[in-house]
Amino acid sequence: MRGNLETILSNLAAILWHYAAAKRNARRWRSRAELEAWQDRAVQKHLARILPRSSFYRQLYAQRPLKDWRDFPITSKTELMANFENWNTVGIHREAAFAVALKAEDSRDFAPMIGNITAGLSSGTSGSRSLFLVSSAERHAWAGTLLAKILPGSLLQRHRAALCFRANSNLYGSVKSRRFQFGFFDLLEPPEKLAQKLGEFQPTLLVAPPTMLRLLAEEKRAGRLKIQPTRIFSVAEVLEPQERAAIEKQFGQRLHEIYQATEGFLATTCAHGTLHLNEDILVVQKEWLDRVQKKFTPVITDFRRTTQPILRYRLNDILTERDEPCPCGSIFTALEKIEGRCDDLLRFPSTRPGETISVFPDFIRRAVITADDAITEYSVTQRADGKLEIALEILRETSARAEQSVRAGFAALCETLRCERPEIVFVPFVPPPLGAKRRRVRRAS
Repeated sequence: MRGNLETILSNLAAILWHYAAAKRNARRWRSRAELEAWQDRAVQKHLARILPRSSFYRQLYAQRPLKDWRDFPITSKTELMANFENWNTVGIHREAAFAVALKAEDSRDFAPMIGNITAGLSSGTSGSRSLFLVSSAERHAWAGTLLAKILPGSLLQRHRAALCFRANSNLYGSVKSRRFQFGFFDLLEPPEKLAQKLGEFQPTLLVAPPTMLRLLAEEKRAGRLKIQPTRIFSVAEVLEPQERAAIEKQFGQRLHEIYQATEGFLATTCAHGTLHLNEDILVVQKEWLDRVQKKFTPVITDFRRTTQPILRYRLNDILTERDEPCPCGSIFTALEKIEGRCDDLLRFPSTRPGETISVFPDFIRRAVITADDAITEYSVTQRADGKLEIALEILRETSARAEQSVRAGFAALCETLRCERPEIVFVPFVPPPLGAKRRRVRRAS
């Protein structure tokens, strides 16, 4: 009993330390130059710890001065999964991690670990699922940092965070006290059942993908969801303007965002609703997709993760940097939006012979959602033959008009981009299954 109490107190002390550090870091640096100099020292110190322990990175970065880390070879999920045993620093084999993670997915019991290491699976929106490993110390660091960035008040106040996710994790069980509690709510359950359980839990914070938040907003409108959270966060999927408006209307408050992947805790919104990169725990280098429109792919270096190091790791996401400084005054990079994945870039033939135009998902979304206000849901898939397969959910019996408007929207887009109009095929809209991460725009392989 005494040992359990000591463990709990130790865990809470670690979480509180990281909470305080994140609060202090929010105003620690006076300029970008000062922040980047600090990051440089932090990364070099981290590399000195990691390279002796990860044979993959030790070989990849052999004979390179640590001060040149910004130009080290880039890694990705492909290399991670191919070199899993040599990549991680705790000697866990890929098959053992998969066995624990898959058993948790099937049983919906996410408590089992490998020693003190949590093993989990990504949601696999890019076509294949990846494994992640997190130690108890890293869980405490994540919890403390997350709480510092998302709580609307002091840690001394009482908070209950409802996490509506596809899978639970020991990450979310890191915090248990009389004043704070994480509650996991399974996305595989029907919205009406979730509404009932949320009503019993009475969360002060609600965190869910926009797909589920939209369904919960409908439950609230119908009077079946009786909760009044003080802050709501969208996670895991691209948040579109019409969804934001519908959710904010029903809950009567600003909708915030958390940008998190298996590779790291990447960004959160400030009090003004602006997404800021968490540059106090990681470095984000920009691989520009379009400098004029400020769209880039992030290459991240997390200088706190040691179990499964993330160094010069390219994500498959498309981010748009914000033009104007945020009124909050933070020097952390502000994002205008998270647009989707690079796999979601569509390719249209240019009006110039022999050339193709890359079309960002945001352009595709706008061509659809601004076409007709009767469109409530949609998906766009570019098939291997180049045709666009578009599924529309229509609020009223105006499908012919909506389809004509969508064709006109794409015609205008193609004229602007100077590309050929794709052939469009309309198909019935089929909602994704419960728990599946939504991708409204994608390119078939």
